[in-house]
Amino acid sequence: MSIVTEFVDVDVPVRSAYNQWTQFEEFPRFMEGVTEIRQLDDTHTHWKTEIAGVRREFDAEITEQLPDERVAWHSTDGEKQAGVVTFHRIDDTHTRVTVQMDFDPQGLLETAGDKLGMIDRKVKGDLHRFKEFIESRGGIETGAWRGQVDRPGM
Repeated sequence: MSIVTEFVDVDVPVRSAYNQWTQFEEFPRFMEGVTEIRQLDDTHTHWKTEIAGVRREFDAEITEQLPDERVAWHSTDGEKQAGVVTFHRIDDTHTRVTVQMDFDPQGLLETAGDKLGMIDRKVKGDLHRFKEFIESRGGIETGAWRGQVDRPGM
């Protein structure tokens, strides 16, 4: 397994950053290689990606979601990955968004890309595009889901 941790500071309140991040179907607007996400229910999404000419589809389950704090997930089929996005209030109008992802590179191309730091750069680029996306909207999110998903066993 490989681990990627990246962050970006956005010039919007924590509530706005979190609310936008919960709009999973909007991810293709700022995540390179994500072509479609469908929200199946409160805790399940279906992803379609195309990265370096490789198309994949997989399902993911949201395992924890605390408004204005964190969203955690793991894939339920396809490529193995899991992660958490946390939202840290810097002040009333600034938020640090941190992504930590664990994934299992598949094949020679992904393994080489991981070792060369390409995955880290992709995540960093996605976060930068998220920053541009939410800031260009003046911090006005495209929607919000304020429900809570408790971590299993809690």
